[in-house]
Amino acid sequence: MKQNSPAKIEAISVFDMLKIGVGPSSSHTLGPWRAARHFLAKLKDKNRLELVKSIEVDLYGSLSLTGRGHATDLACILGLTNADPETCAIDEIPEIIDYITNQKLLQLDGVHLISFDPKTQIHFHRNFLPFHPNAFRFKATLNNGKLVFETYYSIGGGFFVQKERKRSAKQVALFECFPRPIEKASELLAYCERDQMSVSQIVLQNEEYLRSPEEIDELFRKIWEVMLDSMYIGCHTEGVLPGGLNVRRRAYDTHERLQKGSPYSNKEEWVEAIRDTEVKFREILKWVSCYALAVNEVNASLGRVVTAPTNGSAGVIPAVMMYYMTIENHDADFEDVKKFLLVAGEIGALFKKGATISAAMGGCQAEIGVSSAMAAGALTELMGGTPAQVLIASEIAMEHHLGLTCDPIGGLVQIPCIERNAMGAIKAINACEMALETDAKNAKVPLDKVIETMWQTAQDMNTKYKETSQGGLAVNVALSDC
Repeated sequence: MKQNSPAKIEAISVFDMLKIGVGPSSSHTLGPWRAARHFLAKLKDKNRLELVKSIEVDLYGSLSLTGRGHATDLACILGLTNADPETCAIDEIPEIIDYITNQKLLQLDGVHLISFDPKTQIHFHRNFLPFHPNAFRFKATLNNGKLVFETYYSIGGGFFVQKERKRSAKQVALFECFPRPIEKASELLAYCERDQMSVSQIVLQNEEYLRSPEEIDELFRKIWEVMLDSMYIGCHTEGVLPGGLNVRRRAYDTHERLQKGSPYSNKEEWVEAIRDTEVKFREILKWVSCYALAVNEVNASLGRVVTAPTNGSAGVIPAVMMYYMTIENHDADFEDVKKFLLVAGEIGALFKKGATISAAMGGCQAEIGVSSAMAAGALTELMGGTPAQVLIASEIAMEHHLGLTCDPIGGLVQIPCIERNAMGAIKAINACEMALETDAKNAKVPLDKVIETMWQTAQDMNTKYKETSQGGLAVNVALSDC
C-alpha cells in the first residue's frame, strides 16, 4: 500500500503530543472516539442531529483487522454518545456498552435516542483506503432519506484528519508565527545555541504563544496527575487483563515484592515511600519496568492514560520521569516534570513532522521507538545535559528501535506491547547515560538523519508488520497457546 509523505509543517503543541484519553490504542481507540464527537458536532452545526434516523460505521484496513482487539467499535459507540475520553467515568463504560448492545438503542449525543445494533451497523472492511491505513466512515441516514457521511483517518497519537485537511493552512500559518518555528532537530539546536537557552525554554516560548503560563501549568499538572494515577492504579490492581489472552497483570506482583511493606495511603505518600526505599541496580531495573508495565496494563483494560505519543507506548515517559524522581533526584518537583514534558513533547513533534507516530504507518518503531526517544531526550535535560546531548540521547534511543514491527497477538495491545514499554523505558535511560558521556563534536548520526531513516524504514516495511496482526508474533503464536 502506498503511504503518504510525512505531515505538512504545522503548529504542533506539546499538548497535541500528550493527550489524556482511554486505552487501549490512540490510533484505534482515541482517534475514532474523538472523530465520532467531531461528526456529532458537524451534525449539530447544520441542525441535523434531531433528524437522524440511523447511524452506520465503516472501519477499513488496520482499523478493521485489529479493530475489535483495539476496541475501535466500542470507541466509536462511546464517541457517538458524546462521552468525553478525558473525563468520562471509566467504571461506567462496560455498563454503557452492555446497555447499547443488549437494548440496541443509542443516545446520540446523549440526547437523541435512535435504534442501533453494533453487530449489524458497525462494518469491518479488510480493504485499505488509499490515503491512510486507519480509515473509517460515519454515515447518518436522516428522516427524509438523505444520507450524510464523513470519512476520517486516524493518523496516530489520537490525531485524526480528513483527506482534504481543511485546518492545514491555518496550522501552517500558526507555525510561521511561532517565536521559534521548528521543523527539524537542527533548527531546535540552532535556536538553543544562538539564544543560550535549554530545549525546554525554547519549547515553552512557543507554547506561550498559544496559551497563558497559567493554562500551560494547569494542563501539565493534569497530564502528570493522569500519568501518576495510571502508575498507581496499575501497581495496585491484580488479576487478568480482558480480551481472552489471559494475560496476568505483573505490575502488582512486582510492586508487592519491591515495596517491602513501606506504609502509605495515597499516591503522594506512595511516591515518597519509594524515594525512601534503598535500591540496588537490579531493583532499579525492576522499578522502572514496574512503572511502565503498570501504565500499559491500565491502558490494556480500557483505563485512562496519557498518549505519549500513543496509548500503546504510554508507559515509557511516566516510567522514566518516575525513575528520575525516585532514583536520581528526590527533590524533584513540578518544575522538573514540566521541563521533562516540554522536551519530550517537542521531540515527539519532530518525529510526527518528519516521519510518523502511527504503528499502522511505521510499525512499533513509530510508537515505542518514538516514546523512548522522547523520554531519553527529556531525561538528559533534567540530568544536566546540553541541548546537543538531549538530541544525541533521542537519536541513540531511536537508532536502536529502527525496524521494530507491530504484531499484536489477537489484535490486542498486550503481547508484546506491554513489555515493550518496559524495554523502551530502560533503553531511554541507557541512551541518556551514553549521551551524557558523549562530546557533541564526536557524534556521528544527527537526530534528523535518524528521523529520515525511520520514515524510509516505515515505507519499506511490509504491511503485515504494521498493526494488522497478519505477521510476526501475531501469526506464529496461536491464541490457544495463550
